[in-house]
Amino acid sequence: MVILNKLNGIKVITSDAYTLGEVEGAEVDTTVWTVPHLYVSLTNEATKELDFKKPFMGSVKVCFPTTFIHRVGDVITLYKDLQELKELPECNESQ
Repeated sequence: MVILNKLNGIKVITSDAYTLGEVEGAEVDTTVWTVPHLYVSLTNEATKELDFKKPFMGSVKVCFPTTFIHRVGDVITLYKDLQELKELPECNESQ
């Protein structure tokens, strides 16, 4: 069992040990009480590597499906490597 607000600030790494960023929230589907996505604020390096344009202020936030999560502990490890993540959508601030 993981307490949802305890995920904020946890580092997210790929299966090939690349640090993507930190969790900044989650999406909760209250119709079925599931958590379909985590919002991850990317590091500057991950922003460049994933071909996103860094905003002047702040960072790029990406939605990671929770189905990508392999393990949750001191860090969140994904099943996917960096190359597999290149097609992820950028989250809108309004979400």
